[in-house]
Parts: sequence; structure tokens; C-alpha cells
Amino acid sequence: MSNTRANGRDRDPADRFLGGPAVPVVAVVGPTAAGKSDLALDLAERLGGEIVNTDAMQVYRGMDVGTAKLPTAERRGIPHHLLDVLDVREAASVAQFQSRARAVVDDCVARGVPPVLVGGSALYTRAVLDRFDFPGTDPVLRARFEAELAEVGPAALHGRLRELDPVAASRILPGNSRRVVRALEVLTLTGRPFTASLPVPSYVRPGTVQVGVRVPRAVLDERIEARVHRMWAAGLVQEVRQLAVAGLREGRTANRALGYQQVLAFLDGELSEQEAFERTVAGTRRFARRQGSWFDKDSRVTWVDWDDPGRAERAAREIAARVAG
Repeated sequence: MSNTRANGRDRDPADRFLGGPAVPVVAVVGPTAAGKSDLALDLAERLGGEIVNTDAMQVYRGMDVGTAKLPTAERRGIPHHLLDVLDVREAASVAQFQSRARAVVDDCVARGVPPVLVGGSALYTRAVLDRFDFPGTDPVLRARFEAELAEVGPAALHGRLRELDPVAASRILPGNSRRVVRALEVLTLTGRPFTASLPVPSYVRPGTVQVGVRVPRAVLDERIEARVHRMWAAGLVQEVRQLAVAGLREGRTANRALGYQQVLAFLDGELSEQEAFERTVAGTRRFARRQGSWFDKDSRVTWVDWDDPGRAERAAREIAARVAG
């Protein structure tokens, strides 16, 4: 796809936005349903940049409605990276994503194109931006914990994690058995709490800027319910039916996505459709609160209000100032 567009992509890459050779790396962060995608597109247009997805579930082909993946027609002609790269049967990991995403970021910067990262997965975003090395894995140890999970169930295994590493347990939902197993694996391998493996925040690249979208909780709750209504109306149940045929139930990662997990339970007769809807709304609100808590603790984030008509311009000025300084 050509990068030449009326917004300034026909200029020399080094002069597109900053008037010099520095290329910013931008991440738009914040809770789900805050309006991150629109702001990311606005910034990509102003900077002559390209979008890099950092949503853990938008990497899956066919998971479109339930992840609020922007249709191609709504991407304003801006190249988007790391969408639709995995089949729903394939497992995803932060370490794997980090390698792919950093290669994309490196390529963008080498071409003089600012990468604009956007997505709701806080750990994925940080793994790309920060100096972040992952503890190794031990297949035998992992298999042992997975066997224990099958024997005692997710609640009991989460209880064990809570005894050994209460901070990690507070950040991982009991139903997210994959992350519970991983936390116990890291704890056993390193002898340190899982949270101790998270480094002190330090950007890999100078000129990195995070822009956060701030939304009052009551407004966000309303926006989340409205979004889930739109997903249902747009055919989420049918999408999950089709993905189930493609192997969604057998996947280790994709079937845990919000909305998909609940609709699968409906299709399997475990929930009514209304219960699936309500649990999707409630689960998404809980997830949004955890997202907000994660980013609120990062003092490097520059915040803009969700309803500020000048938010893109404010963010662009901050990016320019950070990179120039």
C-alpha cells in the first residue's frame, strides 16, 4: 500500500512531523471503549504514521465483531499491522507478540514512519515499549500445573497462587487459568513472585510517548454496555458459531476472550443469551477497571479527555515536545 496521501505522506519521511530525523514511537492507551482507535487514527494522520495493533485478541483471524476490530473501510487508508496473524486454534504469548511487534516498530522507524501502537492489552503494550525480558519456560513444570488445574479446578489453583503471590493473584482473574499456571510456573522456576519479573519501566527507544484516554467511570460503564449491544446487533453470536466450527473451543487463548467465552457458554446451553450478554458487560467493566489501574500507575502517560475535541492536537504537541526535548 502506498504511503503517499494528502495528509503529508508525500513529504520526506524525516520532515513529516518533527522537522528533523527523530521518529517518535507513540502508544495510545487506556480502558476499552474509551475511544483509543479514533485517537490513534487521528495521530497517525498528523504524524504520517502507521498503526500497530497491541490488542491480544485482534491478532486472531475472524475475531472481528467481539474485539471491535476496525473494518478496512474505516482505517482511513492507514496501514495497520499485527491484525489477523493467528488462527483461533493457535496459542498466543506475550513473548511471541513482543518479537513480532518490535520487528514492525523497527521497520517503521527505519522507514521514517512513526508507529502508533493501540490496543487494550496493557502487558502487550508494555512488552513492546519497555525493556522487558521474559522468564524461561519448563514444559514439564507447566504440564504438572496444567494437570493440577484439571484435577482441582481454576478456583483452587488461583487460591494457591493467592497464598504464594497475593499481588499477582489480585491482578489475574480466577477464570484466567492460563495466566494462573504461568504465574505459578515463573514462581517455581525463579523462586521469586511473578510480579517481581516485571521490570522497572524503562523505554527501549528514546522518543517514546504514551497518550492515555481518560473517561469518567460512569460514562465508561455506559459506553461499554452500548458497545456490547452493538456487538450483539452486529452478529457476535453468529461470529462465535462460525469460529467454533473453525476450532475456537480447542484454542488455548482465543476462547477466553471477553464475549467469546460467554457466547460459547450460551451455545453450549450453559447460559441463556441474556445471561451471556450481561456477563459480557460485567466482565468488560471489570477488565476496564484493571486497565485503568495499570495505566494510572505509569507516570509517563500523558492524559487527554475522551470528549476533548482538541485532544489529538494536544497529544501531537506533547509528542513533538517530548521528542524534541
